[in-house]
Amino acid sequence: MSRSLSASARRVQDTLRELGYHYEVTETEHPTRTAADAARFVGCTVGQIAKSLIFKGVESGRGVLVITSGANRVDESIVSAELGEPIAKADAEFVREQTGYAIGGVPPVGHRRPLLVLIDRDLLQYDAIWAAAGTPNALFRLDPRDLAPMTGGRVVTVTVETRRHGDTETRSGGDRETGRHGDTETVDDSDRT
Repeated sequence: MSRSLSASARRVQDTLRELGYHYEVTETEHPTRTAADAARFVGCTVGQIAKSLIFKGVESGRGVLVITSGANRVDESIVSAELGEPIAKADAEFVREQTGYAIGGVPPVGHRRPLLVLIDRDLLQYDAIWAAAGTPNALFRLDPRDLAPMTGGRVVTVTVETRRHGDTETRSGGDRETGRHGDTETVDDSDRT
């Protein structure tokens, strides 16, 4: 299987090996552009798909990778607080410049530049999750407890919470995100990962 990987997926596979992990990258003919598509392909829940969302520090230009559950929405105010400055969504050029990968396939490891990595605490509830592996067609299965040591990231609560105040409901955060189980693109309300 790993002999026929594309160059980007091969880079992820090699990085995993160099880091001491024996996870296998799988590449398919059919892209898995949404968390739901990826979950159907591998036979897991949408929550088990790890979305890699790229943000940019407005003042510093620093890249931030948020790895979140495919079932969740990121509260950008939390990401901003973790970075210590306002953030903006990253465009395709910034994503490729920082990670070395195109939107739709940004993996949790093997990036071109060092990124601040924040890991959604909700991913730790699963025995196994699936993450992008360099292309929209490539994934790998992993133990979510390996994400922090693998990426050098911090496990934090990054999701939007729904709170009830009397008879009204409010949402903290309220961001809209996109990308596949890899990154951000344009603002979209779909379940893309």
